[in-house]
Amino acid sequence: MNAWQIALIVLISLCESAGIGLIGMVVLRLLRRYSLGVSLIAVVVITVLAMNTSLLTMMLATRSAQLPAGVDLLASCVAGAVSIGIGLMLGRSVMAGSARLASATREFGTAQQFRPPEDPPTAELAELARELRITSDKLAESRRREQTAEASRRRLVAWISHDLRSPLARMRAMTESVQDGVATDLPRYVAQIRADADRLAEMVDDLFELSRIQAGTLPLQPQRLALDDLISDVVAGQEVLAGQRNVTLRPARIDQVTVSVDERTMSRAFNNLLNNAMHYSPEGTTVSLDVRADGGWATVSVADECGGIPPENLGSVFDMGWRGNSAQRSGNNKGGGLGLAIVQGVVQAHRGRVSVHNVPGGCCFQVQLPLVTA
Repeated sequence: MNAWQIALIVLISLCESAGIGLIGMVVLRLLRRYSLGVSLIAVVVITVLAMNTSLLTMMLATRSAQLPAGVDLLASCVAGAVSIGIGLMLGRSVMAGSARLASATREFGTAQQFRPPEDPPTAELAELARELRITSDKLAESRRREQTAEASRRRLVAWISHDLRSPLARMRAMTESVQDGVATDLPRYVAQIRADADRLAEMVDDLFELSRIQAGTLPLQPQRLALDDLISDVVAGQEVLAGQRNVTLRPARIDQVTVSVDERTMSRAFNNLLNNAMHYSPEGTTVSLDVRADGGWATVSVADECGGIPPENLGSVFDMGWRGNSAQRSGNNKGGGLGLAIVQGVVQAHRGRVSVHNVPGGCCFQVQLPLVTA
């Protein structure tokens, strides 16, 4: 075998190895969605194929299983060069993907929003990018909740300060009048001071109750109760206020359902709902109540005719300090906007849920509590 024949055989082997290398690049491109271990296995398989194909070509061309040492070494070098090239391509792809992911992570620290890089080279980097994106979404939601809570706290402090200042100033003026002996109608002064003191005590009690709810220390003594009887007692206690507001309380559908709740705190929650409905409803309107069993839940609905809540405010109804615009326009600012926040806390403490949605002419609050089966 002369030198030209050997050169021709080596050239054919080189072309075969290069072809296998190109196929290997395509295979690695297709495997980028899989684990890095799969890509490494592919590199090893391509290297073995390139080497064996070159040796097999040379043996078939020379019709001999014994190749000259130089030819054998040359085939091995060609196959090795192909494998090194494919390995470098894989390494460069992984390094580039890692660099893009690291850059996106650094931007996440400054912009507070993670933008995942396009087309990660391996499944591990793709999974890491997905987890970082999920973490980014959770942090964004946490920041949004924190900003909402902070806005609620500021609004609450402002309104509570205003609501505390008015009765305190009135009480001080009246006590000074009594002390100076210029009070012309002492019984009226005493009654007004008593009413202001009761209002202040109610506001302080709401703040204390809400603080226990948020701290998770609300004392509960659950017991089996007929929810329809509990609602009937609450409605009976609200009849006086309904008469003062000229609002009709109308039970629409009352099913007999049993729940396990703390009677004191749950009565307070339903009282807050009815108070809210009657204070926001115009005179001469109706507040309706439903109690029914629905898919393992006891559902209590309180619907009023307040005119509805703006859709952009539906998500803020249960925030601390929230009070509807209709109440502010009408001057109905009793309380510090804690009633619905207390309702939500009490219901969630009983493993229930509360929601609100608009209905024709008003809005409807729904409280769902787990049913007690016999």
